[in-house]
Amino acid sequence: MSREEIGSRLAGVRYGRLNRLGDQRGSFTELWRSSIFGEIGVDAAGMPDARFVQANLSTSAQGVLRGLHYHRRQLDHWIVVGGRALVALVDVRPVVANPGAHALVETRELSDRESVTIPTGVAHGFLALEPLSLLYLVTNEYDGSDELGFAWDDPAVGVPWPAVPGTPDGSPILSDRDRSNPTLLELVERLRGN
Repeated sequence: MSREEIGSRLAGVRYGRLNRLGDQRGSFTELWRSSIFGEIGVDAAGMPDARFVQANLSTSAQGVLRGLHYHRRQLDHWIVVGGRALVALVDVRPVVANPGAHALVETRELSDRESVTIPTGVAHGFLALEPLSLLYLVTNEYDGSDELGFAWDDPAVGVPWPAVPGTPDGSPILSDRDRSNPTLLELVERLRGN
């Protein structure tokens, strides 16, 4: 597996592009290999001895926005296996440490065979720019206790989501959960109360 690494200004975030081998029969792409990925540090995963323990495949119609989701105990590794997405990452770590701080926002368009590693404490979401298939590996099995989130359109965060063509007001297609998430500051206040 050869993997091209692309930098990020958010600590612990890694972007990459996977190689595909193909001929007239089809193609083969190695999605992940632990010896190339390397050890997952406690700073990225939020826990010692982290390893990927669950893989998921998400499909989304064009115009679907999922996020912004936040984990305190889980690292995600996303691979676009088909389609195109605008990925938004929001580094919440400075805000959790100091509520007066500002979250750092980074957006990047990812397409087929591109990947991003999202450390613990970095909220994430994506807008499907076309029909999308997204494979993601995570370091915790799903149990619901670490499934947090905040409003995709929180003006204090300011993710520059584009208008969605084909919807009445340009708004994305959202789940009930993502439509009703609190602001980032409300989420942080709730976490401080726990």
